[in-house]
Amino acid sequence: MIAWLKGTLFNKATDRVVVEVGGVGYEVLIPFSTYYDLGEPGSCVSLHIHTHVREDALTLYGFLTTLEKRLFTLLIQVSGVGPRLAIAALSGLPGEELIRAITGADVARLSSIPGIGKKTAERMVLELKDKLKTVMAETGGEIAATSSGSAVQGDVISALVNLGYARPVAEKAVSSVIKELPEASFEDLLRRSLRRISG
Repeated sequence: MIAWLKGTLFNKATDRVVVEVGGVGYEVLIPFSTYYDLGEPGSCVSLHIHTHVREDALTLYGFLTTLEKRLFTLLIQVSGVGPRLAIAALSGLPGEELIRAITGADVARLSSIPGIGKKTAERMVLELKDKLKTVMAETGGEIAATSSGSAVQGDVISALVNLGYARPVAEKAVSSVIKELPEASFEDLLRRSLRRISG
């Protein structure tokens, strides 16, 4: 069972990477959030791995953070949610936002993720709400305490979406800026988020 990979990033796409370790290339499926934070091909990369074994396939799913891997393993325990849908959920909302949506029973937001319908969203809330509250407690309440749910953040995300950026890209950029500058104004947050997206 592969749980961790560290090697050279051979190539990357929005849904998968190839990591070279000791002359062997491992294809790893990833959420968009992991892709967004990866370096360029040729750089060193370390990924937390979930090895999914079926009769006809052995598939590796990779994550930059332990939180994302933990969320993935919880999501695939939900009835009707397989690994690919779990990856779609993590690609649709950054990890901390996904936790907020589930613990807050925000079915509408969860249903906005491609591939996740209302019934699946309701099952996610029903089966994971209490488990994710435990995860939040283990992080010392950091997820609940961040200001990511503020009106300013929502306004900046809407502005970025209106400018043509995909919502997951906008949310990821805004969340990362807010971690550095939790009290940023709308203008500052928008400017820094644009800079973060453009690289």
